[in-house]
Amino acid sequence: MKCPACGTPDSKVIDSRPVEEGNSIRRRRECKACQKRFNTFEIIETVQIIVVKKNGTKELFDRTKLLSGLLKACQKRPVSAEEIVGEIENEIQNSLTTEITTTEIGELVMKHLKMKDEVAYVRFASVYREFKDIETFLAELNQLKQQD
Repeated sequence: MKCPACGTPDSKVIDSRPVEEGNSIRRRRECKACQKRFNTFEIIETVQIIVVKKNGTKELFDRTKLLSGLLKACQKRPVSAEEIVGEIENEIQNSLTTEITTTEIGELVMKHLKMKDEVAYVRFASVYREFKDIETFLAELNQLKQQD
C-alpha cells in the first residue's frame, strides 16, 4: 500500500479490525520509510446486479424495494423480512449472474416464504400472482395444503 505522505509503496500492518458488521476491515498501517501512520479499508467487492423488469427496462438491484414488499407480507408474522432479503441477496450474488428478471426474484421470494411462513407466503402470492378472485386464492391455498 502506497504511503499518502511520501509515496513509498512499502508499509506494514499494525492493527486490523472488522467494521460494518464484518463486511469490511480497517487496517492501521505504518510506512517503512517515513514511519507515518495511516488507515486503509478493505471491502468485499460485489457484482452489481441488474434487474430486468417485465417491460424490458433495466435498473440496479435495490434491496429496499424487495424489503418493502416483504415487510407487508410478513407484517405481524413470526418471520424476519430482513433475514429473507439477506438470504435472497446472497443467493443472487452466489449465482454469479449479472442480470436477473423480476419474475426470478419473485419466485425466489415465494420459495423462501413458503419454507418460513405459509401465511406470509399466501399474502405475497396474492399480490405477486395478481389473484383476481376468491377462486384463484382458494386454488393456491389448496395447492399449498396438498404439499404438506
